[in-house]
Amino acid sequence: MKIRINFLDKEKQYKLFGFLVKVAFHIKKYFYDCKVINYPKNLNGCLFALWHSRQCGVYGIPEREKLHCLISRSRDGQIIATAAESLGIKTVRGSQKRGGAQASLEILDVLKEGNNVAITIDGPSGPKEVVKKGIVEIAKLSGVPIVPFAWHSPSKGFIKLKTWDDFCFPLFCKKLCLLCGDPIYVDKDANEDEIERIRLQIENTLKTLQDDLSKHFKEYFYNSKNIQDSK
Repeated sequence: MKIRINFLDKEKQYKLFGFLVKVAFHIKKYFYDCKVINYPKNLNGCLFALWHSRQCGVYGIPEREKLHCLISRSRDGQIIATAAESLGIKTVRGSQKRGGAQASLEILDVLKEGNNVAITIDGPSGPKEVVKKGIVEIAKLSGVPIVPFAWHSPSKGFIKLKTWDDFCFPLFCKKLCLLCGDPIYVDKDANEDEIERIRLQIENTLKTLQDDLSKHFKEYFYNSKNIQDSK
């Protein structure tokens, strides 16, 4: 996501964008209605898996006091981290290329305390909608399940940016819906073949959830009995 203002230096640009995103989400909480469907209850920690393009969906996850997000150490990541932390969401900074090992250790510590961690499993730079196996390996080591989820709104204010991942931002949305898949567990003795099988399972589940939610949004939003409101 490359946005620049020529008359400001880079440091001031990132501080400005971080502030604007923070303000936008603080205003939004008074106007939006997010339905959370099939949210996993009574889990002692989990790994939420989502597409990089739908990372704003973490805003709708309940139990925000338990939530941590893995965010890259890039300057663009700093914008997202600033907004997340202003909403009470803790962050873990790192990616496959920068600080990945340290971030993985920090995630394991967070999970041991019964917290949840959200990971954009095709980020921070793609390929788009291709799950990286890191989340499966963390689930194997930690023993906590992976919970795929999709997030969508039919509103015209749910804008799609021209980025590598078609990043979606809920600029002017009143109705949104977050749909969780069933928890996916990874055996502590899982070999490479099993890790690859689960990686593909997560990938296919996310695509199915997103497609299903996009096609049947009204049915999910208005008719589902297993709903938890998120504010």
